[in-house]
Amino acid sequence: MTDAARLDDGQNHVNALPPDDRTRVLKHGETFGVFDRYGDVRFADTGEQGLYHQGSRFLSYFELRLNGQRPLLLNSSVKLDNFVLSVDLTTHDYFDEGKVTVLKGTVHVSRERLLWEAACHERMVVSNYGEQPVSLHLTLDFAADFADIFEARGFSRTRRGEYLPPQVDATKAVLAYRGLDQVERRTGLSFKPAPKQLTSSQAEFLVELGPLELQVIDFTVTCEPGAPSHDQVAHTSVLAKADCSLRQMVLGRCLVSTTNESFNDWITRSALDLEMLTLDNPEGPYPYAGVPWYSTPFGRDGLITAMHTLWVQPGMARSVLTYLAAAQATEVLPDQDAEPGKILHEVRRGELAAIGDIPFGRYYGSVDSTPLFVALAGQYLRRTGDVQFISTLWSNIRRALEWIDCYGDVDQDGFIEYQRNTAKGLANQGWKDSDNAVFHRDGQSAEGPIALCEVQAYVYSARLEAAAIADALGDKPHAQRLKQQAEELRDNFERYFWCESLGTYAMALDGNKRKCEIRASNAGHVLWSGIACDERAQATGRTLLAPESFSGWGVRTLAEGEARYNPMSYHNGSVWPHDNAMVAMGLARYGMKWGALDILGALFSASRFMDLQRLPELMCGFPKRRSEGPTLYPVACSPQAWASSSVFYLLQACLGLSLHYDAPHVRMHHPILPASIERMEIRNLQANGGFIDLALYRHEHDVGVNVLRKDNSVEISVLV
Repeated sequence: MTDAARLDDGQNHVNALPPDDRTRVLKHGETFGVFDRYGDVRFADTGEQGLYHQGSRFLSYFELRLNGQRPLLLNSSVKLDNFVLSVDLTTHDYFDEGKVTVLKGTVHVSRERLLWEAACHERMVVSNYGEQPVSLHLTLDFAADFADIFEARGFSRTRRGEYLPPQVDATKAVLAYRGLDQVERRTGLSFKPAPKQLTSSQAEFLVELGPLELQVIDFTVTCEPGAPSHDQVAHTSVLAKADCSLRQMVLGRCLVSTTNESFNDWITRSALDLEMLTLDNPEGPYPYAGVPWYSTPFGRDGLITAMHTLWVQPGMARSVLTYLAAAQATEVLPDQDAEPGKILHEVRRGELAAIGDIPFGRYYGSVDSTPLFVALAGQYLRRTGDVQFISTLWSNIRRALEWIDCYGDVDQDGFIEYQRNTAKGLANQGWKDSDNAVFHRDGQSAEGPIALCEVQAYVYSARLEAAAIADALGDKPHAQRLKQQAEELRDNFERYFWCESLGTYAMALDGNKRKCEIRASNAGHVLWSGIACDERAQATGRTLLAPESFSGWGVRTLAEGEARYNPMSYHNGSVWPHDNAMVAMGLARYGMKWGALDILGALFSASRFMDLQRLPELMCGFPKRRSEGPTLYPVACSPQAWASSSVFYLLQACLGLSLHYDAPHVRMHHPILPASIERMEIRNLQANGGFIDLALYRHEHDVGVNVLRKDNSVEISVLV
């Protein structure tokens, strides 16, 4: 996933990262913060740190100092619930006229921070554990540049709005900016107790503590428009609201636990990251793609995230479909790559989008969102039996299918291609949308219109799923036409895309119908759809799991030895968790469960090396080395929705798990578990309007399944 301000691969670059680029992320609603491990915001001109709201940075600098120095870091972590950043700091030796006035390690500073309703709330507690009184000069320096998120990523803008005069009183400072979109954005900083001195760039406190005394400082940073006001809100009341919200989120949620505590940490972190990234919209909850660069709705990302989690959380698929149906294009708009029936690529709300300097205010430049929309609708119906809801989407599904047949097939050859309509838009419009992601074996870029292999696979799946929907709605003739179209596509796909010499499918066909004969992970999505014949699927699986493609941490986007292979590239040799989950499901579909299990094990191993055991958007594709973790990609989003959802799809692939509204409702086809998991429990699994709890036990060659609880209406079958 990317957009016109790409971060690497020959396009616009983010500047060099600071020496310690480990960050802490908080998010609530349309507000997110990226802080360093001290809880500060530094290096704003070199990366992503800051407090953002609706695509603009409302806090670009925020640094705590004691007696003019940064304190010493003891510990820093985002709590497992993802709501609270907790930081522990202490003092250096402080001197006055050559004498030590404060001994190192005698004063403790606790910082507890959370985001709520477009505001950042913090409680700072300064405690003296020494035997002597201490006097500390505590300062908080701050600034707000109101940069658009694209500026933070490296986009160079030639025009800017107006910074307004700051407003300061005894307890509050307000910084403001009027953008070229005529929106006034204001950052309010409120403090309790009142600082000794407050200016438009610094709050200064004199902290005087006797032995075992402490002082509490509360402050709030509000983002307007968005926050209800600049007034100080008590930290404890906000924390109580967050706790209540968390309890509501977990009620009724499907829970997965195992005998492996590290695996539990990974799946729990993933589930909570998804909760954090999901925003309530009028249409229902939608998973925003990732922090920091993609904290906004993306069509493709939302659809794939909903597919990954459909078995544990079917409600997300419903709301994703509802949101995207409401945003479906209704007319030809070349500047937005929009055409009637096409499904959204992304939405942006920042200043640059509003004034048209970037085309992503509402942008439709993805070739795969539309067939994935139809495919998810069919999967949702099969999972839930919610015919009434799907019937309300039928007109949207029909329009999406019409787009595939007309606008999607640029040259009317039966394949779906893309070619952008605006120079500001994306040159490549599949999920690998870097400028250099689609090329021929000699390294020459492919010229459009381009037909990607995985897009044909998505269309095949979409037509079969739409046929099932048409059947359910009583439109038998339409269902038959869709099935016939799917079979014709399958025959043509095998004829034009198979590469015998590579043992896999071509990445794409260019505008001259010349194959891009490249070994790439795209072929794993082909297996996911079922469009491949069995013999070629087996060969493709072997190619994907060969050492040139499988790094040990997962399947690479591009096999080692290909012309543009670079393990540090965004799309040409890296490892993406969501991509691997799709590949694993494809392998499992064709009976290669061992391959799916290898991928699950590889990503689980990678998670154990990650900060907070959170899988990022992508990792570098270097081979796995003994006693070393994976090499991080420097500007990957973390958390990222479809990376977080991947663990659920990987489990589904290995368990051969499917859920149906017709009986049997829960089915497992040759389930397997990794050696690291002896027992797994799945609780509160929704099926046929009821719930079921399962216990799975790993044996040497199969898995035993016990039903712990079930409603009488739920039926289960297991093929071992």
